[in-house]
Amino acid sequence: MYTVGILTVSDTASGDATKDSSGPLLAELLPSSSYNVMQRAIVPDELEAIQSKVKEWADSLELNLVLLTGGTGFAPRDTTPEAIEPLLTRPTPGLTHLILAKSVAITPMAALSRPVTGIRHKTLIVTFPGSPKACRENLDALLPVLPHGLDLLLDNKSKAGHHHHHRHNHEHAKPRKNHHAEESHHCVHHHRHDTVSAPLGTDVPRRKRTSPYEAIPMDEAERRVAEAAKPLSVIENAKLEPDLAGHVLANDVYAREPVPAYRASIVDGYAVQGNIKPGIYRVAPDAALATSSTQKSPAKDMDGQVIVRIATGGLVPNGYDAVIMVEDTKLIEASQDGKQEIRVELLCGAESGQYIREVGSDCQVGECVGYAGQAITSVGGELGVLASVGIQRVAVYRKPRVGVLSTGDEVVDPHGAETLTLGQIRDSNRITLLSAIQTAGYTAVDLGIAQDNAHAIGHQMRSALDKVDVLITTGGVSMGEADYIKPIVEHTLGATIRFGRIWMKPGKPTTFAVMPSTGQLLFGLPGNPASAIVTFYLFVLPALRKMAGYTYYQNTEILVKLADSVSLDTRPEYHRVRVSADLVAHSTGGQRSSRIMSLHQANGLLKLPSRTTNQSRLEAGTQVPCILIGPLNPV
Repeated sequence: MYTVGILTVSDTASGDATKDSSGPLLAELLPSSSYNVMQRAIVPDELEAIQSKVKEWADSLELNLVLLTGGTGFAPRDTTPEAIEPLLTRPTPGLTHLILAKSVAITPMAALSRPVTGIRHKTLIVTFPGSPKACRENLDALLPVLPHGLDLLLDNKSKAGHHHHHRHNHEHAKPRKNHHAEESHHCVHHHRHDTVSAPLGTDVPRRKRTSPYEAIPMDEAERRVAEAAKPLSVIENAKLEPDLAGHVLANDVYAREPVPAYRASIVDGYAVQGNIKPGIYRVAPDAALATSSTQKSPAKDMDGQVIVRIATGGLVPNGYDAVIMVEDTKLIEASQDGKQEIRVELLCGAESGQYIREVGSDCQVGECVGYAGQAITSVGGELGVLASVGIQRVAVYRKPRVGVLSTGDEVVDPHGAETLTLGQIRDSNRITLLSAIQTAGYTAVDLGIAQDNAHAIGHQMRSALDKVDVLITTGGVSMGEADYIKPIVEHTLGATIRFGRIWMKPGKPTTFAVMPSTGQLLFGLPGNPASAIVTFYLFVLPALRKMAGYTYYQNTEILVKLADSVSLDTRPEYHRVRVSADLVAHSTGGQRSSRIMSLHQANGLLKLPSRTTNQSRLEAGTQVPCILIGPLNPV
């Protein structure tokens, strides 16, 4: 699935989104089975606005494909080519020629378009004209070659040769009698799932002495999880309420009402006519006496203009077009009971429009106030904006339900026996993971503890899949006599294991699988507490965010300075640390995968590189990437 951003460049549409017909058309024409339109926006024909949005999508969000429509003609405001060309790291003249050739074959007027195509890092950028007809013609020309080009760009070697000629067959294809066969990318897909784990019931002496699963690199494991994690179904008419925090918008949202909906005062003071001079003026007892909706000018008394006392956010009466702050006035006369102002001296003048918020000055009707893929955060700003413009219901993605199952004969519930017998351990994994899931804003389902019995574990896992979108187990994924999770996942549940080992520390035996019929995700995390928690944050949490619809679902990563030197391992290591507000990282001590104390007050995971012959440690003061898993600690 390729991630896509569609940017409409139009002065007109940026003021009225309903005028944009090309952007929605491009989103509709892209096959949804292969392209996920994660970002859509409209900007005016301004070079900086175009560049800012494209750089955000390519550099921060790392979208695979960015399509722009509009601004490619000869008009003075058509600056899209000039905005895009400086951003490209590599041009793609073949694609530009392909687009022009298709269009010119239909109409010679297409020669007046100035398309630009090219690559920025790992993002392909293509510009189209603003006309819906031209967009359709250009995209039709591009679609046949686009998947192959994107796979080459993204280094998807296993897929890059599969796009010129697909033959889905269960039989072997005959080789082509052509020494150029490699260039033709002719291939056959064999849809067969080979299990790797030993069948359940295999006697211990007959099992393999080494894991049959390749230890894949960390980035490949992350890629496979992200590829399998799909956004869940959409709740179409979710009521705008506080508990929407943590959900992600499924559609763009546009303002139904202007903000403000009336001419409002910015300060406490007096409403006056513009260009008023300093002096003494009579004060209307209330706005209704000063003016009415039918009056075209303010009421006056024998002394001239009447001014009106007004509060911050108050309605500016008809005929009044400025406000003077109360601090710039002086009371001259009050009523005998002291409750009403009769006359006030204005110590300064006012220009028309002073201290007034005009209708729609904050937000206009039709303005985009929320985009598909945008999170409604607990900060509250998104809910406030939506409420202010008359939005009462929105479409949001459903959040995943996550089940947690501990395994092991030796594992005892934390609230179980008062005293442990020899060989028993308290179940710290389950309570920790359930807490982390709930804190992240997802529904956590406690599935208890399963004893080391393959039939019992399989039954509990199958039952759990009726209740959850994601199933987490801890323990039973390594090479032990009672490590049943991998064969249960493959042979009992029929799931496809995407990986069974990762070249990392801690968490090497971490297992990830997908239920082929439902897309449910299964994470077999190691039983050692530090391994289970670290791998939860590295793999499970990003998957949950992606399933919830987040556009940016990856972990937050910052650079920190080491407080002390650290030794490097042969594997890339995720070292638990406490990061202070001044971005200094202090180790939590011993990093054994069984030592849960290494996570006590930890809020970061250092990303340490593998040891090499030239480097076996990092000295204090070295800057190291760190994944934040909690708020920064005070200095």
